[in-house]
Amino acid sequence: MRRPSAARVSHFMPSLALLTAGLAVAYMKDLNVFFTSLFNVLPTLVLLLGGAYCGVYKRQRELFLMITVYIAYFLLDTQTDYFRDNGTVREDAAVVFHLCCLLLPMLFGLFAVWEERTHLFQDLIARLAVLAAVGSVALGLEQSFPQALLAWLADIRWPALHGEWMSLIQLSYVAFIIVFAILITQYVRKPRPLHAAQLVGLMGVFWALPKTFILPFTLNIMCSQVMLMIAAAVAHEAYQMAFRDELTGLPGRRALNERMQRLGRNYVLAMGDVDHFKKFNDTYGHDVGDQVLRLVASKLSKITSGGGRAYRYGGEEFAIVFAGKTLEECMPHLDAVREVIANYQIHLRDQQARPQDDLQGRQRRAASQACAVSVTVSIGVAERLPEHRNPEEVLKSADQALYAAKGAGRNCVISSSQTSKRGAVRTSAAS
Repeated sequence: MRRPSAARVSHFMPSLALLTAGLAVAYMKDLNVFFTSLFNVLPTLVLLLGGAYCGVYKRQRELFLMITVYIAYFLLDTQTDYFRDNGTVREDAAVVFHLCCLLLPMLFGLFAVWEERTHLFQDLIARLAVLAAVGSVALGLEQSFPQALLAWLADIRWPALHGEWMSLIQLSYVAFIIVFAILITQYVRKPRPLHAAQLVGLMGVFWALPKTFILPFTLNIMCSQVMLMIAAAVAHEAYQMAFRDELTGLPGRRALNERMQRLGRNYVLAMGDVDHFKKFNDTYGHDVGDQVLRLVASKLSKITSGGGRAYRYGGEEFAIVFAGKTLEECMPHLDAVREVIANYQIHLRDQQARPQDDLQGRQRRAASQACAVSVTVSIGVAERLPEHRNPEEVLKSADQALYAAKGAGRNCVISSSQTSKRGAVRTSAAS
């Protein structure tokens, strides 16, 4: 069973940085000709580059989020250009503006929660059909019944809830509140950089719409930033897929290889392995085996207190990097984490008596039989010495020390300089 990802501040940082930059630029005065010319083409440029990036990686949800934002930008930018050139708004400005303020959050929320399915072509056609249907209906109403549509949109349905500060139509605030709630729920259930970017992007859109005709280039800047947030989230998730292990949450082997190329002259590398993991996996099942790997990873991740960083090397093996440390400094921390893992009890329920539903589970929970098991790890550690030409040789020495730890009875920490069991740091009972 896949463990849900944890909510992280890092999910929001790129989007918040882009939002802050967009706000700062929007409030700048007396921009020179270069920046004003740039802002005129920036949304189109971002859509082309970001859309191509999403298209290559078949990220249709993100692509349609960008398209939705760009369509709203294009419609409103036409109105603001006319306003800047003539000092007055077009006859259809009000109805177009109110339609965009209502439909943009609704379509943004729809495409934000609409995940990709197996049949990408069918999914693409369905999204295009929704966008075309909504657009054609809105265009038809705007062309056929502009005054009636404007009156319906601008009608204040709940006078008690309408404040003087509200500069958008009342229905628009309702749409934004509903979509905000949906996106917050989506992020809580599935914390991802994309879901965080959708939330922050909707905040940017909500801020920008009332200032469309007030602050110059607000629409250009904020729509570009929102599309950049989405593209940055795609890149962020691609990085996580490549460099972070999904099961344990630790950095993966590719991240380890990259880190090893940036080590200085003094460092220590350790290799850890779960003892008898295959036998444990065969006895209790792969779900419990995954639970064991997550347990070991969570304990190894606390090695940061000793200056180390843990990585998932592959299978049941883990690597630990201590940059700028000596062997004597690292050994106590490695032994401490080994002991914590060995003393941790994993409680397993009887799988044959597993309840069929929640009601049976509540009825049998008190009477269910459970057993407690524990796992141990063996660790080999090596310090960088003058004869080591590169970090790969140090890692190889740590791997050889790991084999020595296995041969010494497991559940112990042995350095590459130790040639026998004597001198190894170990618990009283090896497995």
